[in-house]
Amino acid sequence: MAPTLILVRHAQALHNVNYNYTLMDPVLSDLGVSQCDDLSKSLLSKIPHELDVGLIVVSPMRRTIQTALLAFAPLIEKGVPVVADARWQENSAARCDTGSPLATLMAEFPQVDFSQVDPVWPDKTTAAGAAYAYNRNAILTRGQSALRDLAARPEKAIIVVSHSSFLRQGLTGRWFMNADYRIFDFEERTAGESDEDFILLKQWESTLTTGGLGWSKEEVVPIGHELPEGMAR
Repeated sequence: MAPTLILVRHAQALHNVNYNYTLMDPVLSDLGVSQCDDLSKSLLSKIPHELDVGLIVVSPMRRTIQTALLAFAPLIEKGVPVVADARWQENSAARCDTGSPLATLMAEFPQVDFSQVDPVWPDKTTAAGAAYAYNRNAILTRGQSALRDLAARPEKAIIVVSHSSFLRQGLTGRWFMNADYRIFDFEERTAGESDEDFILLKQWESTLTTGGLGWSKEEVVPIGHELPEGMAR
């Protein structure tokens, strides 16, 4: 049986404070650090009673890694691994959404397993990094790839710490405010003329409207909404 997914947006980072998108791979703000405590109290109260978490996956960005390490420290101390995966990074190629070199991240965050990160990281703009380009095809393709891999894993529940636009446009159609989360189970259906299995997620009623912390918008948009057209090279 496929695991339950707890999808989390990172807590507030410095670029969220004043919309300074020129900051490179920004860290959490003071408020963001505080939000991690709220996230921890809300989610950990459900573990292991409702959710038996066996893995934490993070986008290899400082703000997502920090959110995971702060909010889920008790799980990590008990041996739940933290694994970085480039497919969960944010959509755009802005400086704030472009990651730091792996060597830098490995030195800063030795608790995280970076061994599975695509070697092209953090490239999103050249032909080599086309799988991470800012266009509809690339984003939906990597979203489906990330979901398929998690669907095949043996854990009962997996936490993923990612980003607002990718979670909304690439996977769920749902809004995620800083540090909020939504819980999903896998639901498969056949996608139109392609006759291929397109993985969809079915959200738990408890997080359906405004998220687990009640901080997110109720609005629902189609997956792929407002993403630029274009094919990955």
